[in-house]
Amino acid sequence: MKKSHRPQTKVKNPEPKLESPDWVIWAAWADRITFEEIKSKTGKSENEVIKIMRKSLKPSSFRLWRKRVHSKSIKHRKKFEASRKNIRIKINKNEFQT
Repeated sequence: MKKSHRPQTKVKNPEPKLESPDWVIWAAWADRITFEEIKSKTGKSENEVIKIMRKSLKPSSFRLWRKRVHSKSIKHRKKFEASRKNIRIKINKNEFQT
């Protein structure tokens, strides 16, 4: 077997295959994957993802995940875009005040 000169990168939590039920759980934990993206790739709505997470996680882990998702605006595309817009507005205001 021929050795490659390219280094192998090992990821702590590699992405599961899209067909796997573990993909929904992995995507729900990932901060940069929105519920809209999960719906477009798997067809599962936010409520269905919450039910899957509740069923597959320990109660304390589920509460931690819900608190994390609720506090982050990244999981919902509309909230994310609105927060980015507010940041841009604040930056522009600060430029004119100095």
